[in-house]
Amino acid sequence: MKRLLPYFKPYIPLFIISLVLALAINASVIAKPFIVKVVIDDYLVAGVHDIGVFRLFGLLFFAVVLIGAALSYLQNYILTYAGQKIMFDIRNQLFEHVQRMNMSYFDKNSSGRILTRITHDVESLNELFSGMLINIFRDTVMIVGIVAIMAMMNLRLTVIALLCLPLIALVTIFYHKAARENFINMKSLIGRINGFLAENITGMRVVQIFHREKQKFEEFLKLDKSYFASSLREVILNSLCRPIVDVINNLTIAALIWVSIGDMNRGGIEIGVLFAFITYIRQFFQPISDIAERYTGMQSAFVSADRVFQIIDNSGQREELKMGKAIKEATGEIEFKDVWFAYENDNWVLKGVSFKIMPGDVVAFVGETGAGKSTIVGLISRFYEIQSGEILLDGININEYKLCDLRRQVAVVQQDVFLFSGDIRSNIKLKNNNISDADIRRAAERIGADQFIDTLANGLNEVVKERGITLSAGQRQLISFTRAIAFDPVVLVLDEPTSNIDAESERMIQEGVLKLSHGRTCIIVAHRLSTIRNADNIIVIHDGQIAEMGRHENLIMQNGLYANLNKQSKRSVPSIEPSHR
Repeated sequence: MKRLLPYFKPYIPLFIISLVLALAINASVIAKPFIVKVVIDDYLVAGVHDIGVFRLFGLLFFAVVLIGAALSYLQNYILTYAGQKIMFDIRNQLFEHVQRMNMSYFDKNSSGRILTRITHDVESLNELFSGMLINIFRDTVMIVGIVAIMAMMNLRLTVIALLCLPLIALVTIFYHKAARENFINMKSLIGRINGFLAENITGMRVVQIFHREKQKFEEFLKLDKSYFASSLREVILNSLCRPIVDVINNLTIAALIWVSIGDMNRGGIEIGVLFAFITYIRQFFQPISDIAERYTGMQSAFVSADRVFQIIDNSGQREELKMGKAIKEATGEIEFKDVWFAYENDNWVLKGVSFKIMPGDVVAFVGETGAGKSTIVGLISRFYEIQSGEILLDGININEYKLCDLRRQVAVVQQDVFLFSGDIRSNIKLKNNNISDADIRRAAERIGADQFIDTLANGLNEVVKERGITLSAGQRQLISFTRAIAFDPVVLVLDEPTSNIDAESERMIQEGVLKLSHGRTCIIVAHRLSTIRNADNIIVIHDGQIAEMGRHENLIMQNGLYANLNKQSKRSVPSIEPSHR
């Protein structure tokens, strides 16, 4: 609650109004039985049959009902508005925080788990923010008010009515312990189910290719059965709680009637008082039942709040984009000095790697899968922090630069292209208003993407569906290249960008790269060695270390790892010529 209170602060005036309305609503509820009690004892029992008085009390009763209903609607509207605004604030804060997390966080947390925190867990706070606390206050005040007016009418009957409270306390304590453990389990299962669904829907092509539908369904069924059992346990707990309270309620009413019969015969208790007491007892147990049910919601909300704050409190993996030196004009000189890096513990991926790339050079990294080639690319953009050594851009440690400025200098074309739902224009601009349609056109022409864009019915406005599923691999890669060039980077990184496309698209891309490397440092992670035959420098990575370094001809003459890899290459495609030659 202490952590949640700051989110209430901007809306305190609304909650104060709600508190005042709650008191007024309570007054209207408590007034109704008292009006009936007065009519019974002061008029009906006394033999006063004045139709005008009855009409007056009837109108008064009706007016109290209408006022109570109007105030309840107004309070619900105010609380719902404030609650939705608070959830709006939390969702925005949470998503903004997630966007600033480094790649290590996303490596260790599934998309389904993160999605559950932002959607389901925030939504679980809805009841809490939409008046649960106010209504608990209202119910508490209602209980106090009912006890006070009952004590004013008959203290002995009031004491009898309150004897039920220890039983209710025992029910609540039992429910609290069982419900919280179950809620924690349910939240965990929801995250696992969302993660499973996100992963399998994305990989449905693989599932269907290998005909694994039955096996994947069985995996989902196992998860779903666990969630069903947990949900059923929650329903059982809720179903037990209210009936038990109702039983205590009716037993208390029965006890009051049993005790009151003798007093009524002796004239010690008026009929109106007994009617009012029975009504108040029912009203007394209603807020108790409501509090018990809201306690269920609070348990769920607090478990969800814990999960939300686990992300917000994770500042160790949060990136600070604006801290450091500004980069006014970079030349693209990159140097690694004795760099050691591991994703986890001492499982070193890079071991003392050192090299230097001069501005405008075309440099290729080659090696077997898992050697550390793509890791080097990720470190240049500071997606991960190295454990030892230095990475320099223009002679300055990249840790000293503003992260936003550093990444503005580097554009990466990945092997697995990701496109967002929208259109081709939005996938190239990525909401960058500094990139005009003319800039997009020039970038597309340089890479050759204009040829396929012009064949589309809507050109740049062509609809792109989720992950670009309606486009071919070559078309998606051309859009990715156009995107990189439109951002006009100093360093262009090609992370095996032609490994998944056809020969014609590859030829177009390689011709474009010849033009694009002019005035830029170009780094290529090579899958096909024939594509980097004319690079200025080829760096061979083996087991996280630099094994060989030099031009193609020299490395072939050494008859080492590169020569062996070259022999294994089964496909020959046009090579990339450094544009400055």
